[in-house]
Order: sequence, then C-alpha cells, then structure tokens
Amino acid sequence: MRKDKYKTYDFLINDEDEALLLLYARESEPEKPNIEINIDNNSAILFRNSEDSVFLSGISDEIIDSLQDADKLLICEISPSEKEKDTQIVRAYEADITD
Repeated sequence: MRKDKYKTYDFLINDEDEALLLLYARESEPEKPNIEINIDNNSAILFRNSEDSVFLSGISDEIIDSLQDADKLLICEISPSEKEKDTQIVRAYEADITD
C-alpha cells in the first residue's frame, strides 16, 4: 500500500449544513486544536497541537461556506486499515474555527 494514501482527508456535511473532517489518525494527541480557513484559496490549516499541523487544500466551496457559518469543526481521526470494515475511529474532537 502506498504510504501517501494515509495523508488523504475528506469532509462530509450533514443535513444541518455542519461539516465533519475525516483524516487518518496522527501519532500525537490533539491539544487545543484549531483550524484556520483561507477563503481566498479554498484551503485550511488544522493545528492539532503546538508541534503538529495538517495543510488541507482543494476544499470545495460548499465546505468553505459551511465552515464560515460555524464556530467549531468536528474532526474524526480513523485508523489506517487495508479493509474498510476494519477501520475504527481512534479519536474525535472539536477544533475552533478561525479565518
């Protein structure tokens, strides 16, 4: 399996127009996480803790609109797994949204 596969992420939106970020679990624990949105280039940086951040690019306009209307983003980190049925949520937390 390609190592870069685990650098992918995805956003989902529920019926209430609330966004959720799915990404593969990182080694460190989140500590006061926040996400900075760059509306001009449809990107964001998730600051998980003082030593770990994740650059998110190519975010759809629909997701950007949802994030602009929110104060927090729910984030689910999942375990890397060859089989989808073996995937588990390692941690779930909220990050403050800033722009």
